Amino acid sequence: MSNKDILEKVKAFGMTNQIITEEIQSINSRFSIDLGHLSKARENVEAVYYPQFTNAVRTEAASMSGHYEVFYCLEKTIRALVAETLETAASEDWWNSPRIQNAIKTEVAGRIQKEVDSGVTRRSLDELDYTTFGELSVIIVTNWDVFGGIFNSRKAVEKVMANLNTLRGPIAHCTALAEDEVLRLQLTVRDWFRLME
Repeated sequence: MSNKDILEKVKAFGMTNQIITEEIQSINSRFSIDLGHLSKARENVEAVYYPQFTNAVRTEAASMSGHYEVFYCLEKTIRALVAETLETAASEDWWNSPRIQNAIKTEVAGRIQKEVDSGVTRRSLDELDYTTFGELSVIIVTNWDVFGGIFNSRKAVEKVMANLNTLRGPIAHCTALAEDEVLRLQLTVRDWFRLME
């Protein structure tokens, strides 16, 4: 199966899951019922902590969770694409090659050290997991010699990545997306996958 076929299947899977999740959440909210789509672990957390939050905040969180899931899947998919592409083009040690800008390496090293200094478990042993969405865009664009065969337009990649980075802010920082921005997110995710057609 080609990379394009895999990406199409991931795209279809992600979009289908988002639509189903949003519909279930909409039915739950509209009719104040529970269709049982939450795991038992989540139900236990909700039973202990959720009653302490207002219904308005819980409803907003439920509506935003689908957007978070889509963005989580998208960001993980982009990171995997970057890693696999650079590993194939450069080597297994592509992170330490000139393909990754020193400024990005320095920022990532600082984030890792900050996490280590805080005494919490590191989120990952992979430096790429410490890059920001904007840095992922820089990595793709500055390595266009290897990514140009995957995407159909460098300018379009820059534009779509910039849009995604802007849309990521409210999702990552617990702010509700306006109705227009929900639509913009859906269209921008479609635009991302269209870049690889």
